[in-house]
Amino acid sequence: MHVHDKVSCPLYGPAMTNAALTDEELERYARHIVLPEIGGSGQQKLKRARVLVIGAGGLGAPVLEYLAAAGVGTLGIVDDDDVSLSNLQRQVIHGSDTIGMAKTDSASAAIMRINPNVRVELHRLRLTEQNAPALVAQYDIVVDGSDNFETRYALADACAQEKKPLVTAAVGRFDGSVTVLKPFETGADGQRNPGYRDLFPEAPPEGLVPSCAVAGIVGALTGVVGTLEAMEAIKLIAGIGEPLVGRLLLYDGLTARFDTVRYKAL
Repeated sequence: MHVHDKVSCPLYGPAMTNAALTDEELERYARHIVLPEIGGSGQQKLKRARVLVIGAGGLGAPVLEYLAAAGVGTLGIVDDDDVSLSNLQRQVIHGSDTIGMAKTDSASAAIMRINPNVRVELHRLRLTEQNAPALVAQYDIVVDGSDNFETRYALADACAQEKKPLVTAAVGRFDGSVTVLKPFETGADGQRNPGYRDLFPEAPPEGLVPSCAVAGIVGALTGVVGTLEAMEAIKLIAGIGEPLVGRLLLYDGLTARFDTVRYKAL
């Protein structure tokens, strides 16, 4: 990733002045609206929602595509990188014709092709401890598609501080994990929900976890895990189901096996 001193935040798509669904939207989201769990009211919640997605790469690509298709009203994208040829094996929101373009711009163009009703806010920057709280505060829910522990800790701390739900995931070679963090709330047992530092008290030593550029990664894996993140975000927005709070969902692509590990606040 390249670091830019200046932040450009052009806006694309219509402003969400109200959550009323147009005739076009009623047809576009018809398969959602017939679901009793979502219906018209749930679709209106999606339209009102403001979701911040960190990273427009392997995980961010399916997150952005499916949240745009689902009708999330405003999507914020944080990324400071440009599209390269080696990205295209897994970052399916980009294409050969966008190589060299800022990932934020490439992703925004793809979102507009999927659903022109979505408002896109671009933040071409690297997320840090300093800028994370102000960014997070502007949104209802945050989805983490970053690829390093420094960003994950900074983002998790900011979301806890600003009381924003965080869907976070990680991938490596053939496996991945997903969880939902709401440490500012208590669970059914009256205990505080766990946060990121309860799950990972400290980052592993530098170099212990190799990057995907070094270790490699199956492109479809990021699609599986990123889509699971999008599903968790939709559940949180619509207020349905049981989000992965206090549960770490593990996926092993080689054996096609899912496991769930429960964890608590320390």
